[in-house]
Amino acid sequence: MKKTMLSKTMVGRTAVKALLATALLAGVIVGQVGPVSATAAKPTAAPIMRDNLSKYGLVKDVELPVTVTAGGLSYTLEKIMIYDFNSKDAINLRKTYKYGEESSLISKPTYFVWTKITIKNNSKKIVSNDKNGEYWVLSFKGLVSVDPVRNWSRIKKPNDKMALNSFILKPGEQLSTYQAYMYGNTAFDHFAIRLYFDGQFSEKFVVEEL
Repeated sequence: MKKTMLSKTMVGRTAVKALLATALLAGVIVGQVGPVSATAAKPTAAPIMRDNLSKYGLVKDVELPVTVTAGGLSYTLEKIMIYDFNSKDAINLRKTYKYGEESSLISKPTYFVWTKITIKNNSKKIVSNDKNGEYWVLSFKGLVSVDPVRNWSRIKKPNDKMALNSFILKPGEQLSTYQAYMYGNTAFDHFAIRLYFDGQFSEKFVVEEL
């Protein structure tokens, strides 16, 4: 009787070992797929959309971001989106930041331009646009430039990181923010960034003149 029970026990253990061996073997086979998959090329992340210039017939000669430097001030255009003035995106931005329906120079805009920028003060003096006006201009045709608009809901907040109005940068300081513009019905011909600071001038063409 004992031998019979012992035999059954041994058979049971043998069966368990066989099952374990099968499971381990299956694990090895499955595991072989794992490491191969891990070393395989990962899906490439979708490129960051930095502009929609091609929508308006502008073919870039250089890719964003683009940096222009003059007299110790650097301006980097990180992103630019041009919207038809009455498009959903333009309306949402205008409502969110209370930009209104016109700028100081353009009474009937055709386009609303939204940019992401970084400015850095590399000079030894404090840089401010409160009294000296704009240091940079964005031009799409000849000397015609887009007109910056103020964000009236946050007008008293300098160095605003959501919507630029005024800025004050000490030496070595920088600011990453967004800036809005309006543009009339002038056709698009090129796209240039022009910077003037401390008696020095610099420009870069993102889209060369035709």
